[in-house]
Amino acid sequence: MSNDQLVADLADRARKASKTLITAGYSKRQGALLAIADALGANMNEILAANDLDIQRGKANGLNSSLLDRLALSPERIKDIASGARQVAALDDPLGIVLRQRTLSNGLKLTQVTVPFGVIGMVYEARPNVTVDAAVILLMSGNAALLRGSSSAQASNEVLVKVMRGALEAGEISSEVIQLIPSSDRDTTRALLHARGKVDLVIPRGSADLIRMVVDDSTVPTIETGAGVCHVYIDKDADFAKALPIVINSKTHRPSVCNAAETLLVHREIASEFLPIVLKELNQSGVILHCDQASLEVASSLSIPATLASEENWSTEYGVLEMNVAVVPDLDSAATHILKYGTNHTEAIVTQS
Repeated sequence: MSNDQLVADLADRARKASKTLITAGYSKRQGALLAIADALGANMNEILAANDLDIQRGKANGLNSSLLDRLALSPERIKDIASGARQVAALDDPLGIVLRQRTLSNGLKLTQVTVPFGVIGMVYEARPNVTVDAAVILLMSGNAALLRGSSSAQASNEVLVKVMRGALEAGEISSEVIQLIPSSDRDTTRALLHARGKVDLVIPRGSADLIRMVVDDSTVPTIETGAGVCHVYIDKDADFAKALPIVINSKTHRPSVCNAAETLLVHREIASEFLPIVLKELNQSGVILHCDQASLEVASSLSIPATLASEENWSTEYGVLEMNVAVVPDLDSAATHILKYGTNHTEAIVTQS
């Protein structure tokens, strides 16, 4: 079977099964998500064992620490994933919401309501949590999930899908609403992106390169998500006791995630006081610094290693312990910088005003 035929077959099975999402109704969709959450906890050891295979394979293939962190699961992370499924289950029904309505001159009532797309393909990188996150969000919205993850997470994804499908088998929603496209052959991604008429929508989640590839190559309609070039701006009225841990946490807690900070912007009026504190802390945390001229002079005076930031640095999503630092005259200048280099993902302003 060719990859085109494989994807078409999986999409057909998903579409047929998606009818059970509609007929089951809101409460049954809620119940399905809660069953998935419970199954993740009940099958934690099997999930961790599969993930360990992916981690060992990743190390052997030379994956860097950032990618390994994205790939790794732990008991706490699995609990968080299950908690996320329960949070989605607690949301109001997204289907059947009346967006607008009017009565036509001939007496007919025209009503616009929310309905599912049908079959949605997800293309993502080595993040096993996305396998569950995507599936539960799509199921809650009445859509079948056609998942195409990274080959680096193949064992993890296979077990996670098996666990989720097993959780659905006891209910009225067909387990076929979740389909996993084999990731051993990269051409399956192309087949998914070209499955127009079989797949209703494709959503990429991952790096800027992945998103660009999907949007540029897909003949299926796409929703373009953003890469994570995220900023923290420290205003002149910021409380240093709050600002410092916010900066450190935003960069070092999990640098590989999309909402980790990549650039620190500091108001000029507090730069002489705040920069020495925050640069020392970032350096001690192992963060590589790329600075504008003003912040580079402060770093040099403190013998803190740093390089002069290039134009490319300002628009880079590092995903590792690297950070840009710049001094700005005011809030407007910070906003201008963010509008120029940001990706409309996650931004923070630290201020008491």
